[in-house]
Amino acid sequence: MSSGRPQPAKLAIPWRTRLVITMISAATDLSRRSNGTVNRRLLNLLDFKSSPSPNKPINSIISSDITVDPTRNLWFRLYTPGNSGVDGRATASLPVVVFFHGGGFSFLSAASSLYDVVCRRFARKFPAIVLSVNYRLTPEHRFPCQYDDGLDVLRFLNNDDRASGLLPPNADLSKCFLVGDSAGANLAHHVAVRACRAAFQKVKVIGLVSMQPYFGGQERTESELRLVGYPFVTVERTDWCWRVFLPDGSDRDHYAVNVSGPNAENISDLDFPDTMVIVGGFDPLKDWQRRYYEWLQRSGKEATLIEYPNMFHGFYLFPKLPEALQLFSKVKEFVAMRLSRL
Repeated sequence: MSSGRPQPAKLAIPWRTRLVITMISAATDLSRRSNGTVNRRLLNLLDFKSSPSPNKPINSIISSDITVDPTRNLWFRLYTPGNSGVDGRATASLPVVVFFHGGGFSFLSAASSLYDVVCRRFARKFPAIVLSVNYRLTPEHRFPCQYDDGLDVLRFLNNDDRASGLLPPNADLSKCFLVGDSAGANLAHHVAVRACRAAFQKVKVIGLVSMQPYFGGQERTESELRLVGYPFVTVERTDWCWRVFLPDGSDRDHYAVNVSGPNAENISDLDFPDTMVIVGGFDPLKDWQRRYYEWLQRSGKEATLIEYPNMFHGFYLFPKLPEALQLFSKVKEFVAMRLSRL
């Protein structure tokens, strides 16, 4: 007997992409335990890493790892286009993209191969100087550690004399964009709020790209109930990740999770950056993502919604998908548009 709820269309995914999705999902499910801990040894075996390439450009991009605070293993991978003045030649200034990876706050890193490819593409396509932040993970480090790490990278860029000697000479910190995917997009939002309040002198965040942001709440939305069995996101997985992220005694209407909900921070008086929100039609989190976009507009902020009706959560991690190529072009257009208004 039919439940009366319309069934979603069948998702068509190339078999190679489907295989990678299956492997990633299995890695996260096998490594997370019911007692709220993670088997890091197993996860590290299954999370394929890429090394930096400081001396040998890959697709015209060189990369190096920069330590911000060794006591908490806070670092970022710096991606620099090959013609960015690292050899001392003067070149036109480039915007700085601070990228935050996804993984439910518990998995993956700035060295994960999937994100290494994404950041190289950002650096080459815009072009831009890209910093991919390796923030602390849950459950070993709960809220607000991730937000603290993100803001402290901006503080490092703004205040630390070391930063001026580590970035290429044409890195323009007055043209800074925050970009994040999934949990990284959640992180990027909260870092943007904090950056507004910090009133940095050198670092000016002028744009935010929120790629399928990882938000939620106590309510089960229609998309969470209907979109079952699609890549990466399940109610059970997200509940586990929120449980090991939030402070003890908090529920999913905490402002970190339900950014547009009953406990939302008021950003109406902040100089919040123009924001692009990217949503996929087969993403169980899409209702929360649309609410975020609508909340930004209600708060008086400039926001753009880009939808890919036939795409799943994290589709941009697979560069051979036509929609992934389209997304990078859309983000490039957003960056160019924002820079043109300065």
